[in-house]
Amino acid sequence: MRDIFVDMQAKVGCRYISDLPCMKRAVWFELRRMPLSDYGMEELEDFSRYVFGVRFSILKEVMERIETGESQIIIGTHALIQEKVNYRNLGLVITDEQHRFGVRQREALAKKGNMPHILVMSATPIPRTLAIIIYGDLDLSVIDELPKDRLPIKNCVVDTGYRETAYRFMKKQVEEGRQCYVICPMVEESEAMEAENVIDYSTMLSERMGPEVTVGYLHGKMKQAQKDEIMEKFAQNQIQILVSTTVVEVGINVPNATVMMVENAERFGLAQLHQLRGRVGRGKYQSYCIFMTGSHDEETKKRLDILNKSNDGFKIADEDLKLRGPGDIFGVRQSGDLEFKLADIFTDAKVLQTVSGEVNRLLAEDPELTLESHRELKRRLDQYLEKSYDKLNL
Repeated sequence: MRDIFVDMQAKVGCRYISDLPCMKRAVWFELRRMPLSDYGMEELEDFSRYVFGVRFSILKEVMERIETGESQIIIGTHALIQEKVNYRNLGLVITDEQHRFGVRQREALAKKGNMPHILVMSATPIPRTLAIIIYGDLDLSVIDELPKDRLPIKNCVVDTGYRETAYRFMKKQVEEGRQCYVICPMVEESEAMEAENVIDYSTMLSERMGPEVTVGYLHGKMKQAQKDEIMEKFAQNQIQILVSTTVVEVGINVPNATVMMVENAERFGLAQLHQLRGRVGRGKYQSYCIFMTGSHDEETKKRLDILNKSNDGFKIADEDLKLRGPGDIFGVRQSGDLEFKLADIFTDAKVLQTVSGEVNRLLAEDPELTLESHRELKRRLDQYLEKSYDKLNL
């Protein structure tokens, strides 16, 4: 919070905050003390438990209130970026789960105000974000402590021969009063892809577990009312095992759930698997994550082993960076190699961080680069940015 308050004293503050699971939403709640004219954030239900006396709005009903400034806190999804949504005096933009927003979407929201303060939060820094942090476009704050009474998640990467053992383990957890997630990459069976699907899997697992264990399923094609009903039953332990697609990746908090089993884990990215793992380990009980894979590819095994050995989101992102590349800072790609003439993003990381510090010092001394000694630098920078300026993610 000290870092953010210092940022807010500056003309423009840009900060990235992570990791999972760390209760980063508490940062939102603390910011209620600040005199903000507009406050961008999601999770109205959770936030409203902490903040009182402030007018809240649901986007569809309050276009006029947003434009006039009557609504002081606006909560929404990508809908907040629509061209028809106008803000009276947007002072702070908070993007949670920032990896779900594209480069231009985040840029478009920032442009809704006159250089508003920007706070982006995510449980896992994706490679492109990690690259930006190295170059100094964002200040970084890391929450690397678990909430009180939480235990580190125990992980294992196994092949399909372990499935029956996994089922017995889940049933034992249920008998102890706990709950489980099973993630499948598909909703229904498909001829185009050989992978587990939610519909068939939930039927099979229900038969396998017996009548004493209630198995439910969840996927994105269901109506919102159906999804809400299923999640409420799971939250109340009326459903003991929930078979789902990745719709449970974020925003789900069931402290009693202690097992996350991911089928066809090779089909998911490291960041997404880390997010899914974050659905467990949210209570006082020991939690477990089982990455089930049918692939015998050595690269796949190497990639999943990163998750097996670490719960550290930044370490995972760093390894993912080496595997996928950091992306194009001036473009819209989320992966791929940066086109450096001299430096290497991996071996020269410390040098790049030093350069970033020197750039900050130079800009503090001569922000407009008007000094004679900086004239050539400014000329070359202007020339370079001329082709890419409209894509800069600032």
